[in-house]
Amino acid sequence: MADLRFVVSLTNDDNDYQIEQAVSAQAAARRLGVDLEIFHANNDAIEQSQQILKVVQSSFAGNRPAAIIVEPVGTPLPQAARAAVGGGIGWVLLNRDADYLAELRESSKVPVFAISSNHEEIGRIQGRQFAALLPNGGTVLYIQGPAGDAAAGRTSGMLETKPANVHTKMLRGNWTEESAQKAVSSWLRLSTSKDDSIDIVGAQDDSMAMGARKAFQDDRSPQGKSRWEHLLFTGCDGLPKTGQTWVRSKILKATVVVPANTGLAMEMLVKARRSGVNPPEIAFTEVSSYPAVEVLAVPRNK
Repeated sequence: MADLRFVVSLTNDDNDYQIEQAVSAQAAARRLGVDLEIFHANNDAIEQSQQILKVVQSSFAGNRPAAIIVEPVGTPLPQAARAAVGGGIGWVLLNRDADYLAELRESSKVPVFAISSNHEEIGRIQGRQFAALLPNGGTVLYIQGPAGDAAAGRTSGMLETKPANVHTKMLRGNWTEESAQKAVSSWLRLSTSKDDSIDIVGAQDDSMAMGARKAFQDDRSPQGKSRWEHLLFTGCDGLPKTGQTWVRSKILKATVVVPANTGLAMEMLVKARRSGVNPPEIAFTEVSSYPAVEVLAVPRNK
């Protein structure tokens, strides 16, 4: 497979999950014996589209990758997808679904499919975590990612399983620690926040949970320290060196383990090349609570 080359396009390189996506891809490339090129879009949808189209255009000069694996910043990049597939390049969409996949699969001989974390299930697990941590009800300051399938799915799943006596206040981040810190700091400066009672800060990824935690620690208001010292913080992604470590060290109360899927995408592409069979249109990775929800339900004084 030494003649096989894959291109991976990720949203950024300063989010722990995106970093793990790159690490997973690099490990798979070594294991499978394929060449790999990774691009980061700096959370800019236009930059990402331009990067991919440049790869497609270079393929006409004899530098064609076997497939492009992309985690979109914004829209699922239908024009770039059609250009790639039209140029004989396979297309794998990460953590996003798109109507155009079925169309491209029917008209193309190259692999076209999606692999996604089950965002609704991630949200359902978060809702169950909130229920376990707030058996008598309470309020969660919930920090969503940017508008898109991932954030929407996690939010709808969370709202599906949280109890009616657990209320949510929504803020918006951008999958980075800095964005969540800014969002929470801005919220803390609002006069309305002075009247809010918050029990848990739940973020849609661990880096945003850490950013929120820093914002509360930096609250210099007269009642700031005593008012927020009881807060619990939860996140998602649960990577071994970050989220899971932060839970064990009691920086976070809980997280949701969301495995990276770039390596799986590359394995499926190599298998498809060997077998000539296109993978299923969409596959989901398994997610789980860390620690188990049952553990969270144990009274805190035990």
